[in-house]
Amino acid sequence: MERTLKVSQDHVWVGIEDQHVFFGLTNYGQSELGRIISVDLPELGDKVEKGEPFAELESHTTVAELIAPLSGTVSAVNPELEGHPSIINEDPYSEGWLVEVKLKDHSEVQSLMDMDEYYHFVFKPTSE
Repeated sequence: MERTLKVSQDHVWVGIEDQHVFFGLTNYGQSELGRIISVDLPELGDKVEKGEPFAELESHTTVAELIAPLSGTVSAVNPELEGHPSIINEDPYSEGWLVEVKLKDHSEVQSLMDMDEYYHFVFKPTSE
């Protein structure tokens, strides 16, 4: 199935497959955190609000709150992460997904960047 990838300024990617939407941490985001040693994810049925924290990731050096890029209801949580949280480091865009969300408002997707825009956002020249 074709997945459209969008990204928030908070380094959370959104994989869109028809009505299914997955959230994950970008490669840049996981590299900034370092090896992830634990995850605290929402429960099935929890509501996530765009701009609000929805998950917490802990590495050896820090704890990071992830900000929801879109609003909706959690319909699945990645079961692999409980026993193997570093899968986020190893395969952030596939096996390392965090949650699946049923969107509340599909138009929110338009506020996200595509991967090209995100790359320029992360690696923008500092000469300005």
